[in-house]
Amino acid sequence: MKFASLGSGSQGNATLVEAGNTCVLVDCGFSMRETVRRLALLERHPEQLNAILVTHEHGDHIKGVMPLARKYQLPVYLTAGTAKAAVANGVVLHTVEDAQTLSIGDLSVLPVAVPHDAREPVQFLFSYQQFRLGVLTDIGSITPYVVKCFDGCDGLLLEANHDLQMLAAGPYPPSLKQRVSGRWGHLNNGQSAELLSQIDCARLQHLVLGHISLQNNNLDRVKAAVEPHLEGVGRVHYACQNDGFGWLHLVENG
Repeated sequence: MKFASLGSGSQGNATLVEAGNTCVLVDCGFSMRETVRRLALLERHPEQLNAILVTHEHGDHIKGVMPLARKYQLPVYLTAGTAKAAVANGVVLHTVEDAQTLSIGDLSVLPVAVPHDAREPVQFLFSYQQFRLGVLTDIGSITPYVVKCFDGCDGLLLEANHDLQMLAAGPYPPSLKQRVSGRWGHLNNGQSAELLSQIDCARLQHLVLGHISLQNNNLDRVKAAVEPHLEGVGRVHYACQNDGFGWLHLVENG
């Protein structure tokens, strides 16, 4: 099982998950042309995808989903709430529900409801054989349910969106600052560290910190927050907006 990112941040998000003979794309916040270009950097093409999964309807996650799905005849999986906010002419939509596991090829996928300011947002937990991979971004606060679902992963892409001090002193208007830092916004560095302290990281081969704000965060602050909570973690990576991250492999006895 392996995963990679086309880009991670407020200007666009897309994550590839691959296992067995199945490859899916989680979100697509880039234009179709840019998506094809970034896929090629990871030696993939849209025709190799089995499906697109959508976490929520914000533009940095859904912008390219329907054009890509329409051109390459890809099924799209999303919640009913997200579907209501999407223009899906000519695209086959499959509705998913929180806590209801679905199968896409060789992958088992669990949608997990999260607090975020969208109509019906979810994040995803993927399973293949003995491996568990969590994709957890765009969540405003840590809930016991989220801790339970993402406990004991072999791989985890986790949001570390902003530093509270940088956000407070930054250029955003007060309303946007309140939205970002609120219960339905995005995780700050401290909250990301808090989640890591609450989950079992003993099996965690790869931890990726992503969706890092270009205006309200930096790598030094992310590292300072999370490093005290990395006991048991195999390797730590930091996803960027321009390049995402390359293929990370989950292996037996990794």
